[in-house]
Amino acid sequence: MVFSLSLSSFLSLLLIIMISFFSINLSSAEDSTTICKSTPDPSFCRTVLPNNNSSANVYDYGRFSVKKSISSARKFQSLIEMYLRNPSALTPAAIAALLDCRLLAGLNIDYLNTAFATVGYTSKTLPVVQADNVQTFLSAILTNVQTCLDGIQSTAQSWRSKNGVVSPLAADAKLFSVSLALITKGWVPKIKKGPSKPRKKHLTFQNGKLNVKMNSQQKAIFEAASRRNLQQTNTTSDMVLVNDIVVVSQDGSGNFTAINDAIAAAPNNTAASDGYFLIYVTAGVYQEYVSIAKNKKYLMMVGDGINQTIITGNHSVVDGWTTFNSATFAVVGLGFVGMNLTIRNTAGAIKHQAVALRNGADLSTFYGCSFEAYQDTLYVHSLRQFYTECDVYGTVDFIFGNAAVVLQNCNMYPRMPMSGQFNAITAQGRTDPNQNTGISIQKCTIKAADDLAPNVGTVNTYLGRPWKLYSRTVYMDSFMDSLIKPLGWREWDGDFALNTSYYAEYNNRGPGSDTSGRVTWTGYHIINATDAGNFTVANFLLGNDWLPQVGVPYTDGL
Repeated sequence: MVFSLSLSSFLSLLLIIMISFFSINLSSAEDSTTICKSTPDPSFCRTVLPNNNSSANVYDYGRFSVKKSISSARKFQSLIEMYLRNPSALTPAAIAALLDCRLLAGLNIDYLNTAFATVGYTSKTLPVVQADNVQTFLSAILTNVQTCLDGIQSTAQSWRSKNGVVSPLAADAKLFSVSLALITKGWVPKIKKGPSKPRKKHLTFQNGKLNVKMNSQQKAIFEAASRRNLQQTNTTSDMVLVNDIVVVSQDGSGNFTAINDAIAAAPNNTAASDGYFLIYVTAGVYQEYVSIAKNKKYLMMVGDGINQTIITGNHSVVDGWTTFNSATFAVVGLGFVGMNLTIRNTAGAIKHQAVALRNGADLSTFYGCSFEAYQDTLYVHSLRQFYTECDVYGTVDFIFGNAAVVLQNCNMYPRMPMSGQFNAITAQGRTDPNQNTGISIQKCTIKAADDLAPNVGTVNTYLGRPWKLYSRTVYMDSFMDSLIKPLGWREWDGDFALNTSYYAEYNNRGPGSDTSGRVTWTGYHIINATDAGNFTVANFLLGNDWLPQVGVPYTDGL
């Protein structure tokens, strides 16, 4: 049988096909008003996105917002440079805050460009690891903006022109929040679940010993310099590759006598596949401010052990430093690994904020280290971080910041604060509901430090308090001694963030873990194993994707 169509029938059929085609393609189209409802500030979002494109979807709007964010970040960087070109018009405090902002602005441009390289040409939900990368970078730019704002507002009070920085920066924060919301809506899977099994098991650290792959010359250098708990093992499989090794020793027997000189000698922008640049720091007290920049990637720094290799400084806010730049040890280089180190800030409680370690290095790890100060000891600033078998000493907000961080099998030692002060172990700084950040404390031990132990009854010690609006902290499977107050948590300022924060406890033990007298905030939760699983290494950090190649011991689940 021969089937034929008249011209009018053919055109009618073609019209039906075209309508169906465009209906399919426009089914995901949404106007900017609808899209903006998924952002924290819809009214501001509507001022950012174009409203004259009826065929645009979340991916079009997301790319538009990220490109606009890149442009705005560059303008802000230029603004900071303009102010710094005329430092005579600035107070020392203003200069210090602006220098922090310059560093953070440069990082923001890097993170935005990296994010756009992923989402710029993809209009679909990303695989979970890629999605987490992009969400992490967008979360970090908001953290960087907030850090800059905090620095300007707290240390540049006498600077008459500070609103010339604060106003555009506040606008940038709103814009970046729109970008993060659209990225989350369009590219990030609804359920975030990391790889269930490590891709490969490595044994960098085995029974307290370092196990790395070296050539014969490197091995000779290492064996000649290593001591006690750093002896090359006989295992030859699954070693982590080291591309070079240098030794820092104060007696002149190594390659360098200062840690920063060894860092300067490391190659720039090393790829993960090239292996680690290993800096072995022999026992001694190193009075220097260590800084590992963004171009010093995949450094591994190994000391002789806690209280053996000691890095110490005493910068503080009282002495004119910003909190951000008061750190004895600061790292932003991707993939950093630190082992067997003590990092101190000896400014003392009387000097208020004085940071021992500031960490803004993505996929960074500290194993077997001690961080010692009083207020603001461990600044887990941004990106993804893991700490295991570490000790942290402090008083007020002594673990703080806005990274996605897990502390596992660590010891928290609240110390004796100044008269009239209380101890808060954590102060988490999440400012946006779409940030994938928070502090997860798992299998840890909380006990009073030696100076606090005789005075536990006179000092109030809390698990944390909400530094920012969407503060998020979880304690799981941890031991809490009797120093923890029955309320558990403390307000920051009145009812600020009590309903928007997320504080949770799961399966803790010890006399301080009794939840019957805990706070009754909307943001406080006693959670089950399913909810707690969201804050494990495997799911919160996607640790099974990157920690095996670091080689530290870890538990990926509960």
